[in-house]
Amino acid sequence: QVQLVESGGGSVQAGGSLRLSCTASLYSGNRFCLAWFRQAPGEEREGVALFATDGNTTYADSVKGRFTVSKDQAKNTLYLQMNSLKPEDTAMYYCAADQEAKRWTVTGSEGYCPWNTNYKYLGQGTRVTVSS
Repeated sequence: QVQLVESGGGSVQAGGSLRLSCTASLYSGNRFCLAWFRQAPGEEREGVALFATDGNTTYADSVKGRFTVSKDQAKNTLYLQMNSLKPEDTAMYYCAADQEAKRWTVTGSEGYCPWNTNYKYLGQGTRVTVSS
């Protein structure tokens, strides 16, 4: 059973920092893509950062240069370091996981992590509030 537990949310003033953590219990032997999503009230869920199975990272344009996603393999923990926070970063933040997808190339099949919000597993969320 996959379990994702987030922590680290809170209230900060604009310009401040927070670090979110996600402790992940995943099936062994499977390759999982890990990501952070967020959803503000009345808004659609959006992807914030992706940590792919090959270690590559992807960020939403709105957070590039301010947020950093990282993973501690030994602790099975995904992090999101958020600096220079803005009021528009206010949202519920979710840790997400899904098994690596497959696609065919000229050399055969390869795994990849989709950059979308259709991940199968989500944590319960942690709230981030940034005041101006």
